[in-house]
Amino acid sequence: MPTMPIVVVGNVFVDFKGFPEGVFVPTGRNAGRVEIVHGGVGRNVAEDIANVDLKPRFVSMVDNTAQGAEVLRRLQKCRVDTRFVSVVPDGMGIWLAVMDNSGDVVASVSKRPKMDAMLKLLNEQGDAIFTDAASIVIEMDVDREVAEAAFRLAESYGIPVYALVANMGIALQRRELIQKTACFICNLQEAEIFFADNFSDIDPELLAAELQKRVRAGGLNAMVVTLGSKGAVYAEAEGSSGFCPAVPVPVYDTSGAGDAFCAGVSIGLSYGKTLAEACVIGSRLASATIKVAESVCPHFRPEEFGLTGAEE
Repeated sequence: MPTMPIVVVGNVFVDFKGFPEGVFVPTGRNAGRVEIVHGGVGRNVAEDIANVDLKPRFVSMVDNTAQGAEVLRRLQKCRVDTRFVSVVPDGMGIWLAVMDNSGDVVASVSKRPKMDAMLKLLNEQGDAIFTDAASIVIEMDVDREVAEAAFRLAESYGIPVYALVANMGIALQRRELIQKTACFICNLQEAEIFFADNFSDIDPELLAAELQKRVRAGGLNAMVVTLGSKGAVYAEAEGSSGFCPAVPVPVYDTSGAGDAFCAGVSIGLSYGKTLAEACVIGSRLASATIKVAESVCPHFRPEEFGLTGAEE
């Protein structure tokens, strides 16, 4: 089993989450509480991987503020390799989200950070970042130049790329790069945007077979589509397809569940698991995440997922 690091390329956000006290009224004023947590798809995935006692390498940026320093301290405490995180003005984004009484996001607005520093890191230190990497996990809605640089380095070193999205509208503009991924992971709504179709009324078992057809026709290698509380479907262009049920748990907050699922799938595939087995790991991490206030999963050991021999 490889012990090389998983490289995560993505952004850091500060998340502002509003939770109503009573029944959520979309057009009204809702009394409740507001929580501020470290977030961002890339940051969440990096910490999720670290919380399985692995040591991911994070390529990103943080603000040159006390809050940026706190983000770095937390990641370092989790044993995330932050040597390639630049400290720059306007290095972090902001995500404002409103939750309903079930813990689901019902409205959100985000401000993306500037990514010039991330592109500079990849162009100037790409060899040091990727030379010993097992795989890459990337947010597909980073700036095009950043994504192209990461894929160019991945191809140079023969490293598989696993991808997820925060904004499918932006990610669609990178469709030719998504076709190069070893596995593309998104939710049902994002898959419907990607394929310009509606799958909401299809049984999961039938959806898995349909997904395999779409993966082949679309020139993809493999794809996983999460279905919320129902679980996820997966398909390989030349291989298996199937349905992975969710682990039922009480819900506190669903934000971050998709990032944890992606982290689990990426961990599994990086350490030699089949796509079906990797989806089981993803499902367990996602279920653990929605039970807690943070946007990341709690701590696990590699042995709990059959990853014996993984780095400690």
